[in-house]
Amino acid sequence: QVPERMPFDPEVLDRFLGSLPRTTAEALALAEQHDDKVDGRAYVQIDRSRPMRHALEVRNYSFATDEAYEVLRRHRVAMVLADTAGRWPMLRESTTDFRYVRLHGSQELYSSGYSDGELDSWAAEIRQWLAAGQDVYVYFDNDAQVHAPFDAIELAKRLC
Repeated sequence: QVPERMPFDPEVLDRFLGSLPRTTAEALALAEQHDDKVDGRAYVQIDRSRPMRHALEVRNYSFATDEAYEVLRRHRVAMVLADTAGRWPMLRESTTDFRYVRLHGSQELYSSGYSDGELDSWAAEIRQWLAAGQDVYVYFDNDAQVHAPFDAIELAKRLC
């Protein structure tokens, strides 16, 4: 997640995304470099190496450019589609083979629940992505009023 105050910089984004581990073995090697502040508290084991995927949630409208999307595509990183009640950009651009959706609330950030009509719309969009061969991950983060689990259940019912 990129802070709202951080604008798009193609060189910074390219360098950062290029440094991300692509397998759990690479992530393990990185984690093993921790300092002594987490000694005895860090779990740095894996059962086997597996591929890793990455997604980037941005909160600055300067990322809504073809240049930013191209950097993400080059690194096979998903642009997070975040519903933030209009506070931050809702970017629907597909940049890799999966979609990552964060639903923070459509009316009030972190707090409002989703209506039946909104859930129907999200389900229709998700079906299109699935039909196109994309994996889809949806996370509800509208939990200040405990809507998240109920909205997740209702969305899942629409997709089964």
